[in-house]
Amino acid sequence: MLRLLYVMLIVSACIAANASENPLHPYFSTAEGAHSLPDTAGFIGRWLVLEPIEVPVHSNTIFTDSYLRETFGKEFYKGQTSMWPRDGQKVAVGKKKLRWHALDSNMFNIKLFRFATNLNQPFYGVLFHVVTAIDCDEDIPDVRMSAGSNSASMWWINGQEALLLSGDRRMVQDDAMSQRITLKKGRNIVRGAIINGPGMSDFCLRFLDAGGNPVRNYTISTL
Repeated sequence: MLRLLYVMLIVSACIAANASENPLHPYFSTAEGAHSLPDTAGFIGRWLVLEPIEVPVHSNTIFTDSYLRETFGKEFYKGQTSMWPRDGQKVAVGKKKLRWHALDSNMFNIKLFRFATNLNQPFYGVLFHVVTAIDCDEDIPDVRMSAGSNSASMWWINGQEALLLSGDRRMVQDDAMSQRITLKKGRNIVRGAIINGPGMSDFCLRFLDAGGNPVRNYTISTL
């Protein structure tokens, strides 16, 4: 009995130590290895996530197409639409220095609200920037980018707008889909911007083929 109690105490101590080393536990793990794969349903879990940018949003009713295009088109930091950030890299947004984090989500969706709260960052009236790389061994034609977000978001692939989710939304998988596109052989860069006022920010994203099946024959990298 004493031996069992001792083992339980050791396990509890290890769990506590892991949680203290990773403030984003249990929602995220640190991205390790050169690449990861989509999950069994095709969702992309590896992302570079920038700490939240504060924006003056008190109600999500303002998320019209015109408002979103103006806000998402604003340059908050140098190289915003072209840089490939490194894990731990900081960018200057106004008087603040915000850090990029390379993360693996432990769920099919990326819980940005928990990302912010666990890092003691602002969590209401915020704009999140995310980026990841999709590496393909060959062209994958006739696919659609499929996303859901809470609340509004915009998505780009290889610098071209692919998808806009406007209005006050709740995160639902496959809430909106792009036109058919081709994931080209080599590296494809996916960027996203997610904005929320008083809400639980999160998103999910995957690619679906012409038959509506998850696309999984690629790797995902933040390096």
